[in-house]
Amino acid sequence: MSFNPVVWFEIYVQDMPRAQAFYEQVLGRKLETLPMPDGDEAGLQMVAFPMEMDSGGAGGALVKMPGVPSGGMGTLVYFGCEDCATEAGRVAAAGGQIFKEKFSIGPYGFCALAHDTEGNLFGLHSMQ
Repeated sequence: MSFNPVVWFEIYVQDMPRAQAFYEQVLGRKLETLPMPDGDEAGLQMVAFPMEMDSGGAGGALVKMPGVPSGGMGTLVYFGCEDCATEAGRVAAAGGQIFKEKFSIGPYGFCALAHDTEGNLFGLHSMQ
């Protein structure tokens, strides 16, 4: 395989406006509503993180879908940052909770772990 294996991610939420406001405040970036194709499942909502389709890395979205709960512990998404302590410092004010403050992962940089307003655990990663 000559590319990174992850090409898309979804973070399931129960309250889309609350979740969108949380991630916009923590990451300091505007999220955009994705239009749903005609005939798609009723009640499906998606709000995408900023992405460039021709760039490296994975795009993704917050998703509200009937019958799919948030707060699962099966997958952990890490958001890239200049210094993850900056974004971690915004978590509590945005309504989330820090699980683990910035810590070293040796030559791979630094991480912080937090819970969003929907109960999802997510990571922040930086090289400094």
